[in-house]
Order: sequence, then C-alpha cells, then structure tokens
Amino acid sequence: MRTEKEMTAPNPSVSADGGQSFNVLTNNSISENIDDFKPSEKSFEEMQREMFRMMDPSYLKTVSMSELYETVYQSKPPIIDGLIYPGTHLFVGAPKTGKSFFVAQLAYHVSTGIPLWDYPVRKGTVLYLALEDDYKRLQGRLFRMFGTDSTKDLHFSVSAKHIGDGLDEQLQGFVQEYPDTNLIIIDTLQKVREMSVDKFSYASDYDVITRLKNFADQQGICLLLVHHTRKQQADDKFDMISGTNGLLGAADGAFLLQKEKRTSNSAILDISGRDQQDQRLYLMKDTERLIWQLEKAETELWKEPPDPVLDAVAAIVTAEQPEWIGSPTELVGKLNLDMKPNALTMRLNVSAGRLQNEYDIRYENGRNHDGRYIKLSLIPEA
Repeated sequence: MRTEKEMTAPNPSVSADGGQSFNVLTNNSISENIDDFKPSEKSFEEMQREMFRMMDPSYLKTVSMSELYETVYQSKPPIIDGLIYPGTHLFVGAPKTGKSFFVAQLAYHVSTGIPLWDYPVRKGTVLYLALEDDYKRLQGRLFRMFGTDSTKDLHFSVSAKHIGDGLDEQLQGFVQEYPDTNLIIIDTLQKVREMSVDKFSYASDYDVITRLKNFADQQGICLLLVHHTRKQQADDKFDMISGTNGLLGAADGAFLLQKEKRTSNSAILDISGRDQQDQRLYLMKDTERLIWQLEKAETELWKEPPDPVLDAVAAIVTAEQPEWIGSPTELVGKLNLDMKPNALTMRLNVSAGRLQNEYDIRYENGRNHDGRYIKLSLIPEA
C-alpha cells in the first residue's frame, strides 16, 4: 500500500443507512454467458412505470439483494490506517487534557504524510479551525511541537461562521480551492453551533451532526469535531460526552481522551466507530515537545485474511502491465479460476474497495459494443 497518494474517485453519495459514504462507479456487473445471472434490460414501458411510481408520494424506493451485488460501491480509503476514517467523528475529553495538542499532531501528520507512530498516513490538505486560539498561540504551540518542519498543506483559521449561517459555504469553498483535502478539524463544536432554545435536545444534537455529516460524506473526507465531556462518570465512557446521545448517535465514531489526574502526562484514548475496530491506546506526553507518544495498544488491529482471488488479480495488474480490460469470462481464464464468470464479477463488485485500498487497483465494469467488460487499472503514484 502506498501512503502518500491522492486518491481520485467520483464524489461520494450518502449511503442508505446514513453511515459511511461510498462512490458508485457502475450500475451493473453481469457476465455475457447465457448461464450467468442476467437481469432483463428495462423496456421503455418499464421505465415509464417506474417513473410514475416515483411520482407517487407513497412510493418507497428499494434495492434488492441481487442489485446490491451487481453494484460497485467504491469506499474511500482511511486517512490514517486503523485510526482515522472518512466520515464525521467526535474527539472528546475534559478541558485541559491535551485535546488540541493531539488534533494538531493528527493534522500535521496527515498534511505531511509522515506515519503517526506505526499507523500509515495518506497525505492530504488539512483545515484546522482553531476557534479557541489566536494565531500567536498557534505559532508558539506548533513551533514547540514540530520545530522548523513546517508544511504548506496545513491551513488554520481562528474564526468561522455558524452551522446553517455560512459555515457550510466556507467549508465547501475551502474544499473547492484545495480538492485534495481529506481532513477538517473543528475545535470546538460548540463554537460553530447555532444558538437556540432547544440546543440541548436530542433532536437538535442529532441534526447538528447530521448536517455536518452530509457535507463530510459528500466530499469523502474526515470531519473531526473537538468537544467536551461532562463531569458525571458513566459505566460506558462514551456516555460522558457532553450533550445528549444524539451527538454520538449521528456521528460515525468517537475518540475519548482521558487522564486519571489532570497533572499526569499519561492518558488513555478510547476509539469506537462504525467502520473501525474498537481500540484503547495508552499514551504518554513528551514534556519537551508536548506531542503524544504511543506506549501500547490494548488490542491488536484485526486484519482481513488474504483473499486468493484478489492476490491473483494483483498479479496481472503490475507496473509493467498497469491495465487489463476484458470480459468476465476472459478474466476467469486469465486467473485460472474454477469459478463462474458471474460469481467472479459479484465477488469483485463487493471487494472493489479492498482492491483500491490494499492493492492500489481500480476496478470498473460495464457494457460496450462487444458486451460486458471488466477494467482493472493500477492507480498511479501521486
């Protein structure tokens, strides 16, 4: 896996369950063999009927299991493997526990592509809204943490508009100006919330995160929201997040930074999310540079077992032959697999994200004048 690479993919759409967003590359993946699964082509009359059904206010759009398997949902790669993924995440902790130092460290590593501890990083432009700081404080903090090793790909602002009152347009404008943006940090969430009488209700909390999540999903980026914990202890540590359960319910995940004593240099970082394994990391702050060092992880990250089919695909798409195009039947023969073409196609549809993230191979399929085809392309280095 190459870690310093700009991933090029179409803009993602929000998934049906409101979770992690994906890019839809093609609509169908069907072999041309007569014994393969072949859904009928839609006639003009069928398309008309479907159009009229969609105009009915009681119409509910559904997707069948077969249609799911026939579609390629291309996932966005992690920002930091095993740690930071696209989506909207809370980063919470009590005041003065070192949250801002930690997210500044994340921002620096993502903007430079330098691995964070043992975690590979995918380089991208980073926007850090440091809304509780001023530029002088930021300058001193960053110089102490990173010295003269600066980067032009990490941008700061100490002011921003509110959600629903200009912030959306500000973030959209930044991403348009810097299309390789993959991480935006808002420090803190409270600074960009609209003031309303029901600001502490479940519905209000859920709506705030949902609006931010829609933006993050559409752009395929990670939006990290710094927030506070409340003083009351709880059996589930994530129940200590200030506000209602609507915040965590709408978010894709959360990071919880805690110290046993405020004066301690050690801390525990608990991580939970929809698209990542629950983790607990034991950290120690370097008192000279004020950066966090990883002491140990409580559990090892689970990794998917090797897939012989994907390994076989990777063997035919190399730097010497960076592209392969052919029918599903031809690919079965090329890989020397005991598998029907439609079964191979569906397997690759489901594994398209893994092919891209782990093997740097973009998978596409469709139909041309010769019939069904599969295209495998090696993603070039940035």
